Amino acid sequence: MTLTTILPSLRRSIPDPFVPDRWPAHTSLSTTDVIVADVPMLLLVARRGTPCVHTAAAVIPGTGGCPSSTEQTSVIVTRVVAVAVGEDGHHLTLDARLSETDACWSELRLIGRASTTHSVAFRLDNESAFDPAGDEPFVQLPRDLVAGDLLAVPCRGGVAQAVGSVSGFIQNGE
Repeated sequence: MTLTTILPSLRRSIPDPFVPDRWPAHTSLSTTDVIVADVPMLLLVARRGTPCVHTAAAVIPGTGGCPSSTEQTSVIVTRVVAVAVGEDGHHLTLDARLSETDACWSELRLIGRASTTHSVAFRLDNESAFDPAGDEPFVQLPRDLVAGDLLAVPCRGGVAQAVGSVSGFIQNGE
């Protein structure tokens, strides 16, 4: 458990911790954005719309951030289309279909604003993220998530061709 999990009001002053090996090399977090090699994902969305992809060198695991010369990691930014609360919990629908990607759902980040509410488990409802094992993924996100919020998730490899949008069109931010 982290300090921002226990005291979510800290998210206004410090970003949630992250696992650097899961993100592209030279990734940093602010309280409201993910920056990859000096490219803020919010700027990418402003120029390209969602869903969008930024691909960069992967981190060689266990090296403290050393970039790989052969492997890539992508960051996909997607918009929340719908949020619902039912008898079976919280549900989330995204504007991207990410079922063909190797998304690291434990690293999913809310960008664009700093939420100070506690996180809850959301079930991803559309084709955005079905696990190959047949399990629907649950992600931990702030309870006050609303339609229009932006989420960033790292994925192994270059995924620009694998990401589809609900509209059938994807912008690639490379």
